[in-house]
Amino acid sequence: MAEHALLMLSDLHAHYGKSHILHGVNFDLRKGEVVSLLGRNGSGRSTTMKAVMGLVTPTSGEVRLNGRNLAGQRPYSICRAGIGYVPEERETFTNLTVEENLQMGAQKGVAAAAHWTVDQMFDYFPRLKERRNTRAGSLSGGEQQMLTMCRSLLGNPLVMLIDEPTEGLAPMIVQQVGEMITDINRKGVSVVLVEQKLVIALKVSHRVAVMGHGRIVFEGTPAELSANSAVMDEWLAV
Repeated sequence: MAEHALLMLSDLHAHYGKSHILHGVNFDLRKGEVVSLLGRNGSGRSTTMKAVMGLVTPTSGEVRLNGRNLAGQRPYSICRAGIGYVPEERETFTNLTVEENLQMGAQKGVAAAAHWTVDQMFDYFPRLKERRNTRAGSLSGGEQQMLTMCRSLLGNPLVMLIDEPTEGLAPMIVQQVGEMITDINRKGVSVVLVEQKLVIALKVSHRVAVMGHGRIVFEGTPAELSANSAVMDEWLAV
C-alpha cells in the first residue's frame, strides 16, 4: 500500500444480506492518478465503489481519504469530504431540467482538487448545453451519462469514483467520456474507474487493479497487465 495515498482501502469487507461480497479489499489511489478496477461481472468492483460511498452496509475495514477514516459515515458526509460518485445506474433527477440537475450537484466550502462551473460542463458536452432546459427523464442514455458525470464533478471532488461510464454508449460519446476523464485528471482530480472496455481502461489509467471473488488479485501498470497472459486469461477473459 502507498504510504501517502490519497484514498486507501484497508481490509474492506461488505455484505448484501447474508452474502459476503468483499473479502478484505486493499487498494490505494495516489494524488493525480487514474486507477481502473477491472474484472468480470460479479467480481466486486461496483460493490467496492458503493462501500466507499457508504451505500452498502454492513461493512468493516477502513476507507481513508487523506488519512481520515470515512468508514461508517453517511453518503452525504463522504461526498462533502471530497469523494464524488458516478453510479452505473446514472440516477438523474428525471423531473428536473439538465441545468437544474447540474445545480443540484454544486458544493461550496469543500476541499477540492479544482473548482468547476456549469459552463465548463457545457464545454465538455455541448449537447447538454443544447438541452439545458430539457427534463432529464427525456434524455437519451448517453446524455444522461454526460449529465451524471458533470453533476458529480460540480461537487468539486478530490476523488471521482466512476462506475461503467461507457456502457451502452455510441462510439463518439465513448470517446468524449474518455477525453473528459483524461482532462479532469490533468486538472487535479484523481479517479477510480470501473470500466468493462479494456482498451479504454488501459488507455486512460496510470495503474490497474484486477478483482476476483471480492479481492484484489493483481495490481500494476497497464503495460504489466497486458504482458501478463496468466492474469488476463484467469480473471478477465470472457
